[in-house]
Amino acid sequence: MSLTPSKMVELGSPMPAFHLRDAHGQPVSSEQYLDTPLLVTFICNHCPFVKHIAYAFSDFAQEYRDHGLAIVAINSNDFSTHPEDSPEHMIEEARRRGYTFPYLVDETQRVARAFGASCTPDFFLFDRHHRLAYRGQFDASRPSKDLPATGKDLRAAADAVLSGETPDPDQMPSIGCNIKWK
Repeated sequence: MSLTPSKMVELGSPMPAFHLRDAHGQPVSSEQYLDTPLLVTFICNHCPFVKHIAYAFSDFAQEYRDHGLAIVAINSNDFSTHPEDSPEHMIEEARRRGYTFPYLVDETQRVARAFGASCTPDFFLFDRHHRLAYRGQFDASRPSKDLPATGKDLRAAADAVLSGETPDPDQMPSIGCNIKWK
């Protein structure tokens, strides 16, 4: 496993448009979220860093959906080399973890490249104008640390965005497994 940090894309960058399908084959587009704050998260099924936060992230998603934050998760891994990340397994993972957000398949990996995603998990929070307000870690917990996954960093950023404020620009990169590029 390679420890890979977020690239820390420039704050204020516009959100790349995306048109993907979820693991069931249903289309999901960035156009569905106009004038809505949107969290785009790059995750997968097998990464220990994603597994470490999966239930806490699922709880975060349910809580913040009720506050007006839209969330999508994207799996950009090459599932020909990592079959546990295939759409069939994504369906099982979403059910097991209680994901209430679309879990999308980026088979061509174009969307991950457009966002500048580099690891799983990688978080990109956009304000209602779809300008990047936060990119970085869920919180300081890691599989090797004795810290509970709380989402402290992402929560602070989401609270700011939802109240029309700018999150603290001092943001820590996420750390995780590298995206499994083709």
